[in-house]
Amino acid sequence: MDNRFANNLKIALLLLATFLSGCSSNSTLPSATLHPSNTINIDSYKYLIGSGDVLNIFVWRNPEVSGSFVVRPDGMITTSLVEDIEVAGKTPTELARSIEEILATYLRDPIVTVTVANFVGPFSEQIRVIGEAAQPRAINYTQHMTLLDVMIQVGGLTEFADGNDAVLIRIENGKQKQYQVMIDQLLKDGEISANVDMLPGDIIIIPEAWF
Repeated sequence: MDNRFANNLKIALLLLATFLSGCSSNSTLPSATLHPSNTINIDSYKYLIGSGDVLNIFVWRNPEVSGSFVVRPDGMITTSLVEDIEVAGKTPTELARSIEEILATYLRDPIVTVTVANFVGPFSEQIRVIGEAAQPRAINYTQHMTLLDVMIQVGGLTEFADGNDAVLIRIENGKQKQYQVMIDQLLKDGEISANVDMLPGDIIIIPEAWF
């Protein structure tokens, strides 16, 4: 079986499975906005730490316990005083307060600041692009990210893509919802109205055109 036909078949089966699982569908999403609408609520987004992130932890007046730490695949870090601290899924501020509580056993009134480098984030927060993108992959979500931003990061579409039949799958209120996105109109025709706001965890499926 031709590899491209096989890949296209897999995408078709994935779409079919989504329908059979009871995924509700809407035909359109609101266009992207400079200041996202209240219904999308992107302004409340806070970055969550994930495996692979590099954390810079500064403990005031205690340089010996400060440093840079890589979050392990199990969501933990190891410091000079504490072997396992669970960090994945927390905001940097939440983690700083947690570390202060832990270090209070060893230090007097510790003051901790946490900053993040090499952003990866939890898998649940990443945007996944599969199918006929030039570089299908998972992308770290950034606040106010739009469909256009995502397509730039994946290098656009392949010559075989059917961008106007692309599907965006999103979890809303605990349920899967499906939207059609018009990627060809956005990239090839410059229809900015086809640009839409992205949310953490979105999945974009780009099928191959049937000739």
